[in-house]
Amino acid sequence: MMRGMMFGLFTFMAADVLPPGAMAADAHQGGVLAKRWCAACHVVEPGQQLGSTQAPPFSEVAKKPHMDAPMLALFLLLPHPHMPSMTLSRNEAADLAAYIAAQK
Repeated sequence: MMRGMMFGLFTFMAADVLPPGAMAADAHQGGVLAKRWCAACHVVEPGQQLGSTQAPPFSEVAKKPHMDAPMLALFLLLPHPHMPSMTLSRNEAADLAAYIAAQK
């Protein structure tokens, strides 16, 4: 029940946090950002050899239930303790989320 309430809260918040053009995000640009900022910890593309055992590959993140591009973008914009502060813009978060979602 708690998981459902959290999903509802994130969905509600996404309407205020995400840019209006989030559905038109640029996954290619998201890949550029992923390789620059995320590849030290996450496996961000097929064939990448390095990554941390503490951070899941993007392909696993993309397969999680309820983790579509808008939810990923919201997650990237909210502070969370296990990741460094990247201070992403809304458009960058949307681009990165589109790239992650495409890794299914």
